[in-house]
Amino acid sequence: MKIAFHGAARTVTGSKHLLTLKNGKKILLDCGMFQGLGDETDILNRNFGFNPGEVDVMILSHAHIDHSGLIPRLVTEGYAGKIFCTPATRDLTSVLLKDSAEIQEDEIKYQNKRRSAGSLPYQRPLYTIEETKNAIGHLEERNYEEWFDVIDGVQAMYTDAGHIIGSACVHIRVKEDGKETRLTFSADVGRYRDAILKSPQTFPQADYILLESTYGNSLHDNNVTTPDMVLRWLEKACLQKKGKLIMPAFSVGRTQELLYSLNQLELENRLPDLDYFVDSPLSIEATMIIKKYPQYFNKTVQKIMESDSDPFGFKGLQYIKTVDQSKQLNFTDGPMVIISASGMGDAGRVKHHISNNIENSNNTILFTGYCEPRSLGGRLINGDKEVGIYGVKHEVNAEIGAIRSMSAHGDYEDLSQWLACQDMKQVKKLFLVHGEYDVQQDFKRWLIKKGFPDVEIPAQHSEVALT
Repeated sequence: MKIAFHGAARTVTGSKHLLTLKNGKKILLDCGMFQGLGDETDILNRNFGFNPGEVDVMILSHAHIDHSGLIPRLVTEGYAGKIFCTPATRDLTSVLLKDSAEIQEDEIKYQNKRRSAGSLPYQRPLYTIEETKNAIGHLEERNYEEWFDVIDGVQAMYTDAGHIIGSACVHIRVKEDGKETRLTFSADVGRYRDAILKSPQTFPQADYILLESTYGNSLHDNNVTTPDMVLRWLEKACLQKKGKLIMPAFSVGRTQELLYSLNQLELENRLPDLDYFVDSPLSIEATMIIKKYPQYFNKTVQKIMESDSDPFGFKGLQYIKTVDQSKQLNFTDGPMVIISASGMGDAGRVKHHISNNIENSNNTILFTGYCEPRSLGGRLINGDKEVGIYGVKHEVNAEIGAIRSMSAHGDYEDLSQWLACQDMKQVKKLFLVHGEYDVQQDFKRWLIKKGFPDVEIPAQHSEVALT
């Protein structure tokens, strides 16, 4: 049996790991889109590194686009099998992929106008809306904590990863030549003190572990609560500077955490009297889906819901649905708060808001999660004084901020706690995926010091035999 790493290998996005059995059967773990990697992004997303038509079955960990975003392209290029996922992941993936297809089609129109002007050949989107509808039909639900047959000789089970609603760690049992091999894929591990979700579950002993490492050398600040941090920025950006506070936020997970924090401030009579806009149809739809699964909320949120039926709603909140309504926000003076996708600022409506507001020193752009260093968000956080957006150079006069502790990814203590249920001596090899290479090197040293005997950081498209 072999495993090949075709994404999220020495980088954070593009999760794709291909397991090949001795009999030639192939199992794909996730099929994510690369994001925020500059000019390389499109090339990476158009080349899988394997033949989709040769894959027999796919297991999806969760709905985030860097784990699910290339499923329509996989199907279009020949994949014909099932795609297993949890029920909430099916619901969220369906809306996320449709939104992604719309963005693909819109952006390719803009790019093709520029290519036409330069007499360059037209490109097609990574996938279309119609191709996405076809791909969604391959999704098949499985529940947490239930072993299910994948193909002959292979079973899998999901445990709650505590990352977003429906997110899962994947556990696989493979029987070959009378021997059983146990493999665990962490996907994205959540935090043990998450504001909304339950903590990650313990899981069965594994022989091999694929472990995410996004924050493998970081500790999140738990001394200040998210509502307190958000309030500080509200007071500074909107009450003191009288400007707009633009908060790029991923539609699933981060947007709901922000809304929950603002709701908390209202319950505590600390919420400033402002206009709060969620400008993302996808975020609106995702929030409605998340409300359908209160059983995944932690005890604190469930207790709050006994007296507050909507933990994501509060005074002053307005949902923006149409493009015209979104554009109107650019002609409306602050103070106001705009929460919009995507979280890295590289796509979606928030990119337009950044473009229209970045040169005004009264405004503030506050990033609320991880940004790839080469993404628009990454460059702004890094301190770039000028950025190109839609082919236009903009001076960065707005204040740039980041709340790093809001991440839905566990830090190295969370990841160590997740691993604590394992007998380290039985883990033959631990692969670090889904992280920047320098972070992974630090985390590798930490894990070896903790007692894991063999830790490897696979390169893109590398293949390793599992004995």
